[in-house]
Amino acid sequence: MDHSNTNGVADNTFQLGNFSIDEHRPMKVVVVGAGYSGIIAGIRFLQKVKNVDLTIYEAAAGVGGTWFHNKYPGLTCDIPSHCYQLTFAVNPHWSSFYSSGPEILTYLESVVDKYKLMPYIKLQHRMMRGRYSEADGKWRLTIRRPVIGGSGEVQYEEVEDTCDVLFTGTGTLHRWSWPDIPGLNDFRGQIIHSAAWETGEGGPNAKWQDSVASWGTKSVGVIGVGSSAIQLVPALQPRVKNVVNFVRGQTWIAANFVREHIVKMTGDDDKADNYVYTEEQKAKFAEDPEYYRQYRKEIESDLNSAHAATLRGNPLQIGGKAAFTETMKKRLAKKPWIANHIIPDFGVACRRLTPGPGYLEALCEDNVDFVPTGIERVTPTGIQTTDGKLHELDVLICATGFDITGHLPFDLIGRNGVTLESKYTPHPRTYMSVAVDGFPNWFQGLGPNSGVGAGSLLLLAERQVDYVVAATLKLQRERLKSIEARPEAVADFDEYIDSYFPTTVFGEKCRSWYKAGKEEGRVVALWPGSCTHAARALANPRWEDFTYERLPKSKNRFHWLGDGNTVADRIPEADKAWYLDASEIDIPPGTLTVGQITTMLSDAFLVPLDR
Repeated sequence: MDHSNTNGVADNTFQLGNFSIDEHRPMKVVVVGAGYSGIIAGIRFLQKVKNVDLTIYEAAAGVGGTWFHNKYPGLTCDIPSHCYQLTFAVNPHWSSFYSSGPEILTYLESVVDKYKLMPYIKLQHRMMRGRYSEADGKWRLTIRRPVIGGSGEVQYEEVEDTCDVLFTGTGTLHRWSWPDIPGLNDFRGQIIHSAAWETGEGGPNAKWQDSVASWGTKSVGVIGVGSSAIQLVPALQPRVKNVVNFVRGQTWIAANFVREHIVKMTGDDDKADNYVYTEEQKAKFAEDPEYYRQYRKEIESDLNSAHAATLRGNPLQIGGKAAFTETMKKRLAKKPWIANHIIPDFGVACRRLTPGPGYLEALCEDNVDFVPTGIERVTPTGIQTTDGKLHELDVLICATGFDITGHLPFDLIGRNGVTLESKYTPHPRTYMSVAVDGFPNWFQGLGPNSGVGAGSLLLLAERQVDYVVAATLKLQRERLKSIEARPEAVADFDEYIDSYFPTTVFGEKCRSWYKAGKEEGRVVALWPGSCTHAARALANPRWEDFTYERLPKSKNRFHWLGDGNTVADRIPEADKAWYLDASEIDIPPGTLTVGQITTMLSDAFLVPLDR
């Protein structure tokens, strides 16, 4: 179309958009990962964003994230079952107060089924690269997927995809790593990482007990004293010849979180570590939603109350240290010397506070050796410690954790060719843990500084997704090409993080995955505040902390107003009084009718008003 005026001069007069103000612009969204964050994102994008084209890429052969990958003996969530579920997808039928890994995976699979997400999920599709295209404001993605070759063998091909908004929900506990120990590859026995449990027994869907069925005569070494090792040792102890636990650090072994609820339900059984719900209790939860909601609120409130204990100088922190010391010594009474090596000097929760039902008791068993001496090397037949002793082993399990530096398992390249790797060196610098300057239209869930030291992690995960959905709706509604965090906003959030953690126990000297496995330095894993603090912070986005680009044809900031119509204005039979629908009317609380006021006053004075 010729936009020149009669004098041949270019006419730059603003042109109205050929769309209605509430006509939803098509949005293509890609989610990477089908664990908790990816599942929440899939549900909310489909619910909130109209005219959305959604794809969820998952590298594994099933949904569930860490709960799909982890299958090691004793795998249990140390957060109460009724707190480790989505606020909008409750399960009144949890079997016990603390649930096993397989039961949590079943729950996640049921959520995917309930919200019909599987048609949007592509399993065994691994994200390899993502590059932002400045020309059109889209992400160019490279995905690796399996294909069956001509002779029936599995091969791999790379395919390309694009999207307007990219959300990565890969979390932090997804990149496990072998320990850096000399001779590790020389071991002639079986070597297993706890995060990639495979013994060659029992088959892929077998219970963990079947995977160690032949271990009754074997000596098993377990390296580590984190959450996995603390669950592995008591699970294996009665099923193997002997267990040798190699421990280089110290850790607090707590009573189970909010354990007082277990004690109450078991009739004051102070030794109970878990509780199996009766069929009557589960039926009550299912049939009385308000009763169940109050039950959940009580547990979750107590769980969130533990945040105070993470603050330096707080009475709960000081009292907890003394109480845990006494409890641990009592549980180690048969081998009291272990207490000198495992009870820390640092504050409670400096490294992740781990409830370890049965762990300290297992260490006291005759067939368990606790080895605090450093490892010098792995030999073909076992582990040699720095004191020269050789510990003969048949199986070696490395429960040595994950790469929790925040780096993604694929290349991500933003504006001007900047890599996310460079933005995360020497430590991740983010905006509110969900965005990074230089990476328009990209957001992440449960990335750096997204964990919680106490309370509900899933609350934070849900609120992060809500934030990203709100940003996507802004892009769609205002027909924007890009949204990008301002560098100065990232710097300010970074400064806030550096100022917050010295006020907490997390800033003390202790080796912790909160600090990327270091004793000292930046806390990279935790949100700078309580989980409820995060929920409040993410509730109302500060859009002024972002910069925006408009689409090529929308140089005027009010291009999004369209042609002056709503969709209903253009369709004769459409509802043109939609604002009177119940869902559109915001009725203030406390509004009383004349009749209600009369009744209230009558009740107050206990006499009829017409006398």
